[in-house]
Amino acid sequence: MAQTHPTDSQSEMSTGRKCPFSSTAGAIDTNSAANYFDPFSLDYQLNPGEHAKWARENEPIFFSEDLGYWVITRYEDVQEVFRDNISFSPSVALEKITPLTDDAKKILAEHDFALRRTLVNEDEPDHTARRRALGGAFDTENLEKNEEMVRRLVTERIDNFIDDGHVDLVADVLYEIPLLVAFHFLGVPEHDMDLLHKYSVAHTVSTWGKPTDEEQVEIADSIGKFWQLAGEILEELRQTPDADGWMPMSIRAQKEQPDVVTDSYLHSMMMAGIVAAHETTAFSGANTVKLLLENPEVWEQLCDSPELIPNAIEESLRLSGGVAAWRRITTCETSIGGVNLPEGARVLMVSAAANRDPEMFPDPDTFDLFRDNVAKHLTFGFGSHQCLGKNLARLELQVILQELIKRLPHIRLVDGQDFGFVPNTSFRGPQHLRVEWNPEGNPERCDHLDSSNPEVVFNGPNRQLRTRRMRVTRVDEASDGIRRLVLRTEDGSKLPKYWPGAHIEVDAGGLNRHYSLCGQGDNTWEIAVALDSASRGGSKWIHENIRPGSTLNVRGPRSNFRFDVNATKLILVAGGVGITPMLAMADEAKARNIDYELHYAGRTRSDMAYLDRIRDDHDANTALYVSSEGTRLDTSAFADKYTQGVQLLTCGPDRLTSDLLGKLAHWPADSIRRESFSAATLLHDAENKPFTAVVNSTGEEFEVPANTTLLEYLENAGHDLYADCREGLCGTCEVGVLAGEPDHRDHLLTAREREAGHRMLPCVSRGKCASKLVLDL
Repeated sequence: MAQTHPTDSQSEMSTGRKCPFSSTAGAIDTNSAANYFDPFSLDYQLNPGEHAKWARENEPIFFSEDLGYWVITRYEDVQEVFRDNISFSPSVALEKITPLTDDAKKILAEHDFALRRTLVNEDEPDHTARRRALGGAFDTENLEKNEEMVRRLVTERIDNFIDDGHVDLVADVLYEIPLLVAFHFLGVPEHDMDLLHKYSVAHTVSTWGKPTDEEQVEIADSIGKFWQLAGEILEELRQTPDADGWMPMSIRAQKEQPDVVTDSYLHSMMMAGIVAAHETTAFSGANTVKLLLENPEVWEQLCDSPELIPNAIEESLRLSGGVAAWRRITTCETSIGGVNLPEGARVLMVSAAANRDPEMFPDPDTFDLFRDNVAKHLTFGFGSHQCLGKNLARLELQVILQELIKRLPHIRLVDGQDFGFVPNTSFRGPQHLRVEWNPEGNPERCDHLDSSNPEVVFNGPNRQLRTRRMRVTRVDEASDGIRRLVLRTEDGSKLPKYWPGAHIEVDAGGLNRHYSLCGQGDNTWEIAVALDSASRGGSKWIHENIRPGSTLNVRGPRSNFRFDVNATKLILVAGGVGITPMLAMADEAKARNIDYELHYAGRTRSDMAYLDRIRDDHDANTALYVSSEGTRLDTSAFADKYTQGVQLLTCGPDRLTSDLLGKLAHWPADSIRRESFSAATLLHDAENKPFTAVVNSTGEEFEVPANTTLLEYLENAGHDLYADCREGLCGTCEVGVLAGEPDHRDHLLTAREREAGHRMLPCVSRGKCASKLVLDL
């Protein structure tokens, strides 16, 4: 998807204030997001993404005087902060957002409290060294071994209340299960769960909340006792260093790498690990079940197709994750999103707001069970500090939902209940989730209970799970050789909206082909397919086989080709079937009252699609070029059309678009966007050079041969990446680049994105040989 970048004047408007840390700071502008942003309010706890929506749209980076933090809300900016963990240090991630009182400090000192570095607040190079030393337990092949244990725990809990007709799912399932799994995974003996719940809540409120002076005293006592308990458990585990579990493994790793895994680190991780492995998963589980029951049509889909549970979990984590925000501090004067931040600026990245950014997730407030890029949500963080336990959480949530849907498909939320959120900036989830049902309708009373379960999926839903089954409701000829298809979902479920210029991927007789969406009707999508004489089979198969009533497997929509909504004028240049995304963009420009020109070239009028609609809707803004009538598109005529705010977008045959881009080489890079019909091609093997790549999270270093793509090498090494078209067109396999210089060969990234060098498409792009390519995986 194209990213929009504010102009200088827009950046000044969006900031709305001077840096409060600067000696030149002026008066604070109260007419800003800071005037209403309150992360301790109930509105924020119920829906932090909605609470921060105005800020994201109008003032995406602002300073909150009450918090003492710069607040960041847009996806692109939050992701960039995560990516740059040198300029934006995680060292304040566990800092008390509300300063401790003297009385609270005294109590903690009496308990010898000394929580210091953990994986979440560790700087480089120590963080990566420790993560590599201790991360092996979180590999999926190790996590898979825990499924039987998790399922047994869930089944036992449901057995206890299955015939009652009512239960508080948080108290009886969603809190206990993650805590018991945490004990098992960490290798920690089971302790008093009510006491640990009290300690965990105290830790959450103390670190991310706003306790009163009186509350701080009681909280400090709980945290001090939590610290002492963590030390006692650690000493107990040292007596059985060969035991199973992550903490015994860490104790063994200390003997091998004492400078990396220190005593202080082990004690801190013991306490933080219990919270991290338990509290966030419990919150995420409660939020997920609550959201699904509030969307009964989605719940019913899962009851009918439980294999889609991984999809539902990722979309729930995006819309209502257990972690709403993360924190960083600048180590130098730096800039993000066009806003200058001084050294020492504290930053609150509201990932819950970023997860609803329409620039990344079109139609962001809709629960889309087949959202193609859903696993790019930031609830688990991003980059080298991405949550190490994310796949353990996915395992637990999938098993819990599988068992609830199998045994209690008829549960519903109790009306009018108080969910009891704990006010804080970062962790969110209901303290209660009361549900009810009629036990007479329990499936195990009425019918044989199916003992089979869908396969647990790690790293987000795979290609097959992200596929919609769609029915063709209409087929007609848009022009000679161009067939128009209208699609709706086979089950009649709602289709999400998309940005003009988006495309879908269609399974076309065993081939995957991409077609731009050119219209959205009443819960339908429309595409146009040109019969290519040089077709390898995709368009030919559609023309020969698809009729009204046919079904197609579809993935998407994917919004990689977008115009800047802040542009003052759009110039849309289309050739042949390239009119499809251009027509959708013209419709949107007209609706937004953006000045636009539509230039459409074809061989004959009978070859040109949608001429009637263009005449009816865009006649005054359109220029047609028909070769058979002696009018041809002169690409050089656009060379002098650039002024500040103008953006040109083009789609059509490569001969046309390449010629046009050649004539506009002097235009600013971000003022031009192109969509190509042709796949990127690798250079001949003889021209390729081997290059060295490094996986940052594990330290794996390998040489990619000349005759192998980087994507193929990563997949063979066991890395699970999204990869659909494998031709540099769709963007699903995109990976971050931390160091080194990519050799970009795709048709997707903008010139600015290529120049920045922060991302690449490994299906076609390679690394330049001069330096190692360090990948953010």
